[in-house]
Formats: sequence, C-alpha cells, structure tokens
Amino acid sequence: MLYWALIFLVLALIAGVFGFGGIASAAAGIAKILFFVFLVLFVVGLLFNAFRGRGP
Repeated sequence: MLYWALIFLVLALIAGVFGFGGIASAAAGIAKILFFVFLVLFVVGLLFNAFRGRGP
C-alpha cells in the first residue's frame, strides 16, 4: 500500500507541475485534489507501517 501511495504521490506532483504552470486549468484542480488525497494516503501508510511492527 505504501508503494502505491508513493507512486500516486509522484504522479500527483507531476500533474501539479503541469497544471499549476498554466498548461491546463482543469488539470490544476485535478492535481490539487490528487496531491492532497495521496499525501493523506502516504501519511496513513507511514503511520500504519510504523505501528504495525510494534508488539505488546
């Protein structure tokens, strides 16, 4: 899950560079949404991975 979150985070960043640069205004809105969605998924994946390995 962490692997896919990283892949989609990179894709969202690339889409953000193109969208925020003025190439397509619709791409900017999509990139903003994707960026924040996959940023949240990345953080959740990191937290899940950190707490999964700890035992009582």
